[in-house]
Amino acid sequence: MAGFILKRLLQAIFVVLAVTLIVSSAVRLSGDPAIMLMGGGGNVTEEDLQNIRQALGLERPFFVQYFSFLQGIFVGDFGRSFMGGTPVSTLIAQALPSTLLLAFTSLLVSIALSVPLGVYAAVNRGRWPDQLIRILSLVGLSFPNFWLAIMMVLLFSIVLGILPPSGMEGPESFIMPALTMAIILTATNVRLVRTSMLETLSQQYIMVARSKGLADRVVLYKHALRNSAIPLVTYIGLQFGGLIGGIVIVERVFNWPGMGTLAFDAISGRDYPVLQGTITVLALFIVLINLLVDIAYGLIDPRIRTE
Repeated sequence: MAGFILKRLLQAIFVVLAVTLIVSSAVRLSGDPAIMLMGGGGNVTEEDLQNIRQALGLERPFFVQYFSFLQGIFVGDFGRSFMGGTPVSTLIAQALPSTLLLAFTSLLVSIALSVPLGVYAAVNRGRWPDQLIRILSLVGLSFPNFWLAIMMVLLFSIVLGILPPSGMEGPESFIMPALTMAIILTATNVRLVRTSMLETLSQQYIMVARSKGLADRVVLYKHALRNSAIPLVTYIGLQFGGLIGGIVIVERVFNWPGMGTLAFDAISGRDYPVLQGTITVLALFIVLINLLVDIAYGLIDPRIRTE
């Protein structure tokens, strides 16, 4: 087991290094932040730009800047924002809880919807409820999250006027962004629950439980669902990692004060340290969650350790 964990840990470190290197290279292709800070006017001299670059540390070779950034990661120092000089770690500490809270809320809503729908579809296999649920899940998978978010705003904010269109002002502000992500997640989870339940319901111990006269509700939720939960729990863990990354677009649509909004603002302002820090933290979360899921699954199923 120690070798399995070490192998997964080395893979995680390699992924983080690759992500940080790609991000550090890509953000510098977007333009010169010194020109952005000086307004790009015609009166800006090359000497002024050189002074700005020197003050920001941009005159150093790329790999010197990159290794300096890596050293800062280990102590939680991602540098300072070009716009205002605020420490990037402070900006991330303010934005990250909002993103995690929205992600957890979306995941809980998805579980609350997908489990009963998946069980109901499995019990009614081949009948019209099963067909309807499968069609709806396919439709849900077809919706891009940004399009669904825009439709939510049009319906509930502009047409009906019952929900705030953006921001994080109270509990009602969670409804549209959380529901937008939950619909996308539910479309996948309901099919997984259905497939897992169908496989479990065909097992011999389920037939024995029914032959003993146990109520269908007890057989379904106490025996079948519990034993089919392992692949579901594993997938949800992996899904949460993807949710952290995919929630960025939805945050921007709803002007949610999270990591997505912070990243978009950094892109528009060519704020390299903020963009690097934001994407690195998101990547670290995704890698960490995937690592924990791999380890947990390796503990549950010893066959995985040999892969």
